[in-house]
Amino acid sequence: MKNHILKGISFVFHPLIMPLMGVLFYFSKTPRFIPLPVMKAKIFSIVILTIILPILLFFLLKTINKVDSIYLKSTKERLIPLFINSVIILLILIRVITPSEMIELYYFFLGILCSTLTCFILAGFKIKASIHMIAASGFFMFAVAIGLHYHININGTIALMMIIIGAIATSRLHLKAHTNQELLIGIITGVGPQLLLLNYWL
Repeated sequence: MKNHILKGISFVFHPLIMPLMGVLFYFSKTPRFIPLPVMKAKIFSIVILTIILPILLFFLLKTINKVDSIYLKSTKERLIPLFINSVIILLILIRVITPSEMIELYYFFLGILCSTLTCFILAGFKIKASIHMIAASGFFMFAVAIGLHYHININGTIALMMIIIGAIATSRLHLKAHTNQELLIGIITGVGPQLLLLNYWL
C-alpha cells in the first residue's frame, strides 16, 4: 500500500505538469486584466507543448529504444529528452509567452529553460539531478516571487508546496530513484535560475 502511494506521488506530481501549474497559478493571482480567450489560448498552448508533445515524443523514443521509462533513470537516456524539452521551452519563449505580454511568466519559463539546460549539462558529465525536484522547487520559488511581487498572502500555497516537495523527495528516495545528493542538486538547479532572474521582473 505504502509503495503504491509513493509511486502515485511521483506520477501525479510529474515534472511535466509543473509549467502548467505555474501558468495556472499566475492567472489565478495576477491583478492584471487578461481576457479569458487569451488565458484559454495560453493554457491550451502550454498543455500541448509541455505535456502532450513530450509524452508523444517519449513514446517515439521508447519505440526506437532511446529511453527505457518515463522517469529517465540513467543519465544517458536523459540527454535526448532534455535537449528536446529545451527546444520546446525555447519555442514557448519565442511564440507563446513573450516579455511584452506577461513578463512574470516569461522569466518563469526562462528559468525553466536554464534549469533544463543545467540538468542536460550535468547529465553529459554523468551527474544525475532529480528532475522531479527541479520542477517542484522551481515552481515553488516562482510562487513565492509572485506573492512578493503582488503583495498577496500565499501562505497556504507555500505550506502546501512544502508538503508536496517533502512527499516527492520521500517518494523518490523510497523508490530508490535518487540519493539525497541528487535531490539536493535538483533543488538547487530548480531554485537557482528562478532566484537569479528575479532581478529582471520583481
